[in-house]
Amino acid sequence: MPAAQYTSAHKRQQTADDRRRRRPADSRGRQHTADPQARRTSAKIMRYPGRPVQSIKRRRARRRRALFYRALALVLFLLFLVGVFKLTGLVYRSARSWIQSREVSSVGSKNDTDVQEAENPFPKPDITVSLLEVNRYSRPGTTLKKVKNIFVHYTANQGTSAEQNRSYFANLAETGERSASAHFVIGYNGEILQCIPLNEEAYAVKGRNDDSVSIECCYLSADGSFTSSTRASLVELLAWLCGEYDLTAEDILRHYDAGGKKCPLYYVENEDEWYRLLDEVSQYMEAAAAE
Repeated sequence: MPAAQYTSAHKRQQTADDRRRRRPADSRGRQHTADPQARRTSAKIMRYPGRPVQSIKRRRARRRRALFYRALALVLFLLFLVGVFKLTGLVYRSARSWIQSREVSSVGSKNDTDVQEAENPFPKPDITVSLLEVNRYSRPGTTLKKVKNIFVHYTANQGTSAEQNRSYFANLAETGERSASAHFVIGYNGEILQCIPLNEEAYAVKGRNDDSVSIECCYLSADGSFTSSTRASLVELLAWLCGEYDLTAEDILRHYDAGGKKCPLYYVENEDEWYRLLDEVSQYMEAAAAE
């Protein structure tokens, strides 16, 4: 090889060696590779020095499992609290209903704020006590204030019995479709059921539930008139309640008289019959007092 060519090749080799020596190194003293793909692969592998990739994945999986178990434990704890709350409410309502049922041994229970010292001069009719369970829709369990009036209603459900209407009030505790009840229901055969104690409110007359007693009457006729058996039991019950609370026939009202609702229908559309009913109650009371 000629000397000129040898010198030129030697210089090129020396220049290449100089370039390699001048190439910047990373923080660990490694020379950067010219291949970009190789640099990316090297960065992925060396991103977490001293921590293998599989170890990192396992640690993340354990963290996810720990979060899942914590969330599951929280949900189970909340469900447990809800169950305890519902069970406590059920026990409380059952205990309260039992205590109140024990306190009301008969329909003769009077208001705590209006106990009558004198004996009722009017005979008590035959009454079947069938109290509703305490609930927010038909028996709220709130104390009844001094009774000022007795309201007469009709069931607005032609042909239904006293027991069927009592069951309707009871089912409202489950359906919650409305609030409704009455202290008494008189069937079209004259039977009388007591649904609410006389020292508690019934949901019967809006705005007057806290100072009145209500009586629902069943009927068979399309015009809403009562059977003779229903009417006779109604007169006896009204007279006895008047004796309980020192009221007169003038204190007996229709649902219509407090709010304008057409109830009881027959006695709203036939007012003469209503006043005839009140006269019958007055005569019954006078005859019973004279005995």
